[in-house]
Amino acid sequence: MNAQRFTTPFDARSTAADVVAGLDLTGQRAIVTGASSGIGVETARALAAAGAAVTLAVRDLVAGERAAEDIRATTGSRLIGVAPLDLSDQGSVAAFVSAWEGPLHILVNNAGVSATPEMRTAEGWELQFATNHLGHFALTNGLHPALAAAGRARVVSLSSIAHVQAPMVFDDVSFRERPYDRLLAYGESKTATALFAVEANRRWAADGITVNAANPGAVTTNLGRHLTEEDLAQLPAYDFKTPQQGAATSVLLAAWPQLDGIGGRYFEDCNEAPRYNPEAPLQGVADHALDPAAAERLWQVSLDMLAAAQRG
Repeated sequence: MNAQRFTTPFDARSTAADVVAGLDLTGQRAIVTGASSGIGVETARALAAAGAAVTLAVRDLVAGERAAEDIRATTGSRLIGVAPLDLSDQGSVAAFVSAWEGPLHILVNNAGVSATPEMRTAEGWELQFATNHLGHFALTNGLHPALAAAGRARVVSLSSIAHVQAPMVFDDVSFRERPYDRLLAYGESKTATALFAVEANRRWAADGITVNAANPGAVTTNLGRHLTEEDLAQLPAYDFKTPQQGAATSVLLAAWPQLDGIGGRYFEDCNEAPRYNPEAPLQGVADHALDPAAAERLWQVSLDMLAAAQRG
């Protein structure tokens, strides 16, 4: 944990529009994954409103085009594109990367799945880890040259408070040995997204790339479509945010000028999160999600998994 927490004038009630008010992102190019609905579309809308050229990287192109039209209508921007991306499919990730041309200033790794039944990718990977972490890991590594070419770039990796009860189990990331637990698998995937920010920032800071993790907070979106009434009964009484409020922390990390050079950290409610305290279970970041040794190990595990998949 950093000795001094980074704070901003914004808080849990702030919206993405509040964060970009007065900012000019003209000339910057951004990608937001999972931008056809929920927090993703509001993240893209705010970046577009500030002048960025935004690509919506989506699984469903029809939904993506609908979201793009809505963003164009509300912002007046014509610099909105849509491209296919299925993060659970490494072939789709590779195709997206190969199609990208030119520098990339902002990458918001927003897409995700949550609490799915036990499902596996073609490689046999557990779906939540494969989508939330490995897909974004391959995407961001593939786009590293474009991020470095920007001269100064930001990457935002979306995590969740669900990480606090779920340190990485490196010997069984795909739940081959353990009984499958949907909520635990989700939590581990979100620990992974936080650790990714730690190690990516360490590796790439010298390239002018700043990487941070964001917890958007509890937002009612279709991300929770797999949650049952029993699941919901186990969850704490969250203070739910609107999608516009949920997008605020991502947009802050993507665009707020005062964060230049501030990386490898975990933010929530538009401020760097305090250390997790069980007495206040709805906020904070667990030590295991910022552990540099775990972050370095996860990076190597991820590289090994991708390499093994390529070998077939």
